[in-house]
Amino acid sequence: MKRRNTGWRHLINSTGYSLKGLQQAFRHESAFRQELALCMVLLPLAWWIGEGPVEWILLLGSCLLVLIIELLNSAIESVVDRIGTEHHELSGRAKDIGSAAVMLALLLAGLVWGLLSWQKFMG
Repeated sequence: MKRRNTGWRHLINSTGYSLKGLQQAFRHESAFRQELALCMVLLPLAWWIGEGPVEWILLLGSCLLVLIIELLNSAIESVVDRIGTEHHELSGRAKDIGSAAVMLALLLAGLVWGLLSWQKFMG
């Protein structure tokens, strides 16, 4: 029977797998690289635009949410592509739904950044 890692060993292994996943996404997913670059530009602006912890977390969180959903979408696409390259209705549906999730996250981030920027500069 295989011995399962628990406690600190599990935490260390899980952290390594997560870092490897980020590295793979950066290396192989252009959308992730583009969104990460945008977040790197926006994150310093969050401290200037936001007026307090709640606004900062909304600005930062919306950026992180885009990255999280892009990672999930990339994982879905990788699994679907691993299963087969031939066109299948369910494969296309899975990819389209993942893409829609990214689009909604981007819309949310745009709304958060737009409204808080409007409040800062026009309000």
